[in-house]
Amino acid sequence: MSQPIDSNLPWYKQLNGYHWFVFFVASAAWCFDCLDQQLFILARDNAVAALTPGLDSLERGKLGGYAMSVFVAGWATGGLIFGALGDRIGRAKTLAITVLIYSLFTGLSSFSSSVTEFMIYRALTGLGVGGVFGLAVALVADALPESARPKALGMLQALSAVGNVTAGLCAMSLSHVDPMLSWKYLFWIGSLPAFLCIFIMIRLKEPEKWLAAKATSRTDKSKAMGSYLSLFTDARWRKSALFGMMLCVSAVVGLWGIGFFSGSLVGPAIEAALKAEGKSAAEIVQGKQWWTAANLIVLNIGAFVGMITFSKLAANLGRKPVFAGAFIAALAATVFFYQCFETRSDIWMSFVMGVCQLSLFAGFAIYLPELFPTRLRSTGTSFCYNVGRFIAASGPLTLGVLQKKLGESAIAALPAGADAIAQAAAKLDAFRNAACYISSVFLIGLVALIFLPETKGRPLPED
Repeated sequence: MSQPIDSNLPWYKQLNGYHWFVFFVASAAWCFDCLDQQLFILARDNAVAALTPGLDSLERGKLGGYAMSVFVAGWATGGLIFGALGDRIGRAKTLAITVLIYSLFTGLSSFSSSVTEFMIYRALTGLGVGGVFGLAVALVADALPESARPKALGMLQALSAVGNVTAGLCAMSLSHVDPMLSWKYLFWIGSLPAFLCIFIMIRLKEPEKWLAAKATSRTDKSKAMGSYLSLFTDARWRKSALFGMMLCVSAVVGLWGIGFFSGSLVGPAIEAALKAEGKSAAEIVQGKQWWTAANLIVLNIGAFVGMITFSKLAANLGRKPVFAGAFIAALAATVFFYQCFETRSDIWMSFVMGVCQLSLFAGFAIYLPELFPTRLRSTGTSFCYNVGRFIAASGPLTLGVLQKKLGESAIAALPAGADAIAQAAAKLDAFRNAACYISSVFLIGLVALIFLPETKGRPLPED
């Protein structure tokens, strides 16, 4: 018989050896998932440039937006499929499948010979990427002690920043390599997590809560596992699913439609600063790549701080008030960054934006599992976190199109004979304004909170 757990101990002292193994595997799967995401962000523009010689920067920017949208749409589809599959056949088995998928197609992305082929591989990569979050969160929520669960889930999400920072370090280490080749190397690195599947399949067991729910579902057909029909025919779970989705849409569009495009502002701003310093063409290319990667690292150091802070505040103050403050902070920080970032000395602004934008995602890891029963936990969590990505996929697409239209208008408004420097500055200002307009999406999260319950101090729900 297991020993009783003292809930007054810090969460990490409440875990036994197997609890730590579960936490490690789930965190590693999500960490590598995030590594893959960030490697794509860092490699995307160079990959599109290498695969579309002869196109101008505005057209490439639009294609970069398409590539991001395809990836996010694949992510949404994978989340729906594998979230339900995780409830039906088990979290551990399905997690191994998703890790293998995103590793395999990340590696194949490096062999793309056209931008169309590249987008196909990114959509398939997205299928695997999309499944991991809901599975990892449900696995930890079901396997760890109740009193340790919220902070453990907050830490799981915070550790995603390690994957993001690792991606930045990889890009910095390759900043001296021809950008038309370095993107391939980044995708090769992203294929390595496939080895994690071995550990998942060998030792990881399904949680006892899931096994009990599975046994119940065999005798009680009303307790179907991983059923979207069941999720939406029960008013309690339907409300949580719909407004939980709205909550996630707000942050996901904000991050993937705006936040992770910060490199598209930092790169040109750094390039202009280096040109003003009289640097050579080779130094400008290397410096631009290095500082774009450094921006991602600083953003994700801020993310780690923000997610740890959110977890502590949510434990003390409750989930909803902390979410409300974080959405407001994310809106303010995003507008501030895109209007004020000018040169290398402003890199601290990325830290602030990372704290404010990504703190919300710790909230999702803690809050979403608290809205659904065991038989629908992976399904409901994945639905909220991922189905909104079909909407979120429009974020980068909208940003790219809006940037192009505003850029063309800004260039048309310049005096006749304006030089290339003036045109580049007009394009950059158009990008700043487009990002600020779209950042109003964070307000949707405040509306969703009105209709969702406070779950602080409550056990995980069951039917």
